[in-house]
Amino acid sequence: MTEPTTIFALSSAPGRAGVAVMRISGPRAGDVLDAMAPPRPASRYAALRRVRDAASGEILDEALVLWLEAPRTETGEDMAELHLHGSSAVVKAVLAALGGCAGCRLAEPGEFARRAFHNGKLDLAQVEGLADLIDAETEAQRRQALAQARGALSAIYEGWRRQLLAASALVEAAIDFSDEGDVADDAVAQADGIVRALAEAIAAHLDDGHRGEILRDGFRVVLAGPPNAGKSSLLNALARRDAAIVSAEAGTTRDVLEVRLDLGGVPVIASDTAGIREAEGAVEQEGVRRALAHAREADLILWLNDAAAAPVAPPPEIAARGDKYFQPVASKIDIPGAGIAPDGLAVSAHTRAGLDGLVARIAALARERVGSGEGPAITRERHRQQLMSCMNALQAYMHGFMNGHELRAEDLRTAASALGRITGRIDVEDVLGEIFGRFCIGK
Repeated sequence: MTEPTTIFALSSAPGRAGVAVMRISGPRAGDVLDAMAPPRPASRYAALRRVRDAASGEILDEALVLWLEAPRTETGEDMAELHLHGSSAVVKAVLAALGGCAGCRLAEPGEFARRAFHNGKLDLAQVEGLADLIDAETEAQRRQALAQARGALSAIYEGWRRQLLAASALVEAAIDFSDEGDVADDAVAQADGIVRALAEAIAAHLDDGHRGEILRDGFRVVLAGPPNAGKSSLLNALARRDAAIVSAEAGTTRDVLEVRLDLGGVPVIASDTAGIREAEGAVEQEGVRRALAHAREADLILWLNDAAAAPVAPPPEIAARGDKYFQPVASKIDIPGAGIAPDGLAVSAHTRAGLDGLVARIAALARERVGSGEGPAITRERHRQQLMSCMNALQAYMHGFMNGHELRAEDLRTAASALGRITGRIDVEDVLGEIFGRFCIGK
């Protein structure tokens, strides 16, 4: 077999910085240090070295150098790090010099994490948690992603998978000892107990209101209402900048405009939408269609009405979402003669009156949806699909023919396989590219 290539990449953020970290991983990582920054330091000790171009001998920088021997490294391979001065010129020169080393090439996006997965340092759920940690924008997202990266979800799913394997072994024993009725019956009874308890646990895990996905992707708030209800002004007030165009002309907003907010550590995506009315032009009709589509998928709809005008009722498809997803808001309360509906909140984007109360209400509803964060939650649709496949197989087992042990054993194998796909134990090649492709070059 051919020797694996040695990869390298800038691991820190690109651009000017105080320090730039260059990572090298693979069988020739030590040879690279010997050629570019001799002598090689002891493993896991930082040393100050002059970094040279191995081909020309030119000194490129003075840097802290680390040598990390396999297998106790992030990727499971020999690794080296160069902590360089963070100028673009230094980074460019060192990258060019590394590219000239025999057996070395620039890493592909996510390749360090992929090697860690293949070498058993991370499972797929942990890799996805690491990706979420890199992308985290709020404190709650950071906590959830860090817990997943450290294996909180993996421990649950692998524990369930081990229970399924134990139940499967019991059913297999019943098949092997089918001529001994007492042995077979007792083994199946034990397996049935394991499966029932497991099905209850997985069902409770699935019945979480999608709190993990909401926290990861953001609590979606749609500002909806008739034209000139103050939606764009309110969005600007929430964002504290001129994110949307504000005009007295009805129908100014045609497309959906989003801003991201951090409300008490929970990510919130607020969307300004077109005024909902019987539109005449094709462009405005499309804007109304998009507004309604976003409202149907929102975690919370703020239905705005001008407090100085006759209130407009929401269309049935919005009202049908129910009180959990619907919040009336009276806007423009600074206008003389404005009235305030007793069953809703009241704000003025101009004077910011009532804005703190509205923000507190949104934050409270968002925290209610994402929960306390005490227990690990499903964070991806991929996980949810595999858990549903597992549940379907368990249901088939529990409702199957009691004496059909071979078929019931197959149901348990199907269930265990579904759980194994979440962490990458089995049959995951089709999703590897999608998962690791989300990383930047040096991760």
